[in-house]
Amino acid sequence: MSDSFLELKDLKKSFTPGEYVLQGINLKIEQGEFVTLLGSSGCGKTTTLRIIAGLEQPDSGSVWLEGRDVTNLEPNERDVNTVFQNYALFPHMNVADNIGYGLKIRKVPKADIRKKVKEMLELVQLEGYEKRKPAELSGGQKQRVAIARALANNPRVLLLDEPLGALDLQLRRAMQLELKRLQKKLGITFIYITHDQEEAINMSDRIVVMNQGCFEQTGTPDEIYNHPKTSYVATFVGNANILKGKATGINGPFVQVKIGSEIASIYTDETVKAGDEITFAVRSENIALDENEMGSAKYLHATVKEKNFAAGQLRVLLVLSDGTEITASRFGMNANIQPGQQIKWHFDPKNAVVVDRDTENQEVTGVSGGNP
Repeated sequence: MSDSFLELKDLKKSFTPGEYVLQGINLKIEQGEFVTLLGSSGCGKTTTLRIIAGLEQPDSGSVWLEGRDVTNLEPNERDVNTVFQNYALFPHMNVADNIGYGLKIRKVPKADIRKKVKEMLELVQLEGYEKRKPAELSGGQKQRVAIARALANNPRVLLLDEPLGALDLQLRRAMQLELKRLQKKLGITFIYITHDQEEAINMSDRIVVMNQGCFEQTGTPDEIYNHPKTSYVATFVGNANILKGKATGINGPFVQVKIGSEIASIYTDETVKAGDEITFAVRSENIALDENEMGSAKYLHATVKEKNFAAGQLRVLLVLSDGTEITASRFGMNANIQPGQQIKWHFDPKNAVVVDRDTENQEVTGVSGGNP
């Protein structure tokens, strides 16, 4: 029995004996949530989605939907529909027939199908496209038809397998807003998978970061971005520098950490003792530079290795005294910074996040984020 709308219980899956694609994952999702599974290729997110859809069977574990074990049910016996990356539209059918296909299979009366197709076309803003074939549609229009077809069956859960991957950047961003609008309007639970961190942050109520068949962390976009629990999450979502050192002094929540031959100050709620090895993350945009070497004692020292510009942003690669490389970034160009230059840098202690302190518990059960 499950007290959640959708729950994954200890799912394990392998395609090669002894090599698990999913290593006993657990997740609770509430009705009306937009949850994104975020991870690199091969992390297990598509396999997870296929198991929820009934397209794949787990080796062990179970899937519960509205208090019912649906693990062994066929795809058409679950109130779940899937939108695939390639849309999977029938090329010989027009838009109206594609949208109404699932209803036709269920032997819904023709008049009801026409009414539902009309509603779906209005919902995805494609009125007047009923007679067009998929070949006559743009990528964004095909994506809307695929979503309309999935929604026509009134699913309790909509699964989306990287549906924006084939679109150009501008259209992809527009469709992110459109998908979120639809989800909020309909109140349907969306489970979305992507490797694109921007998509996940822009669209999700919660993000589940996956790595090698495990759930590294779950949380709101703010929690995932600003309070990563592991170095993997910190570097996969956004641009973070991972620094290692030894705690040399503690003053309440402020910890002095020796990095190479210098001391940095970090702020943390973690329990830390003098002598502990500390790993912490600082995002590149939170690294401040003083190229004129006029900073106060709180500044650390580094050598500029290289600099480059991207989308109006200056990125500077620094080498610390112990050989560690970090990146500082900011908008706007600054020609005063040159490779080989000695430079001072620092960060606000509250912008440092201790990571990798507790990675043993990979279970994700919370509704509002954070590993239990």
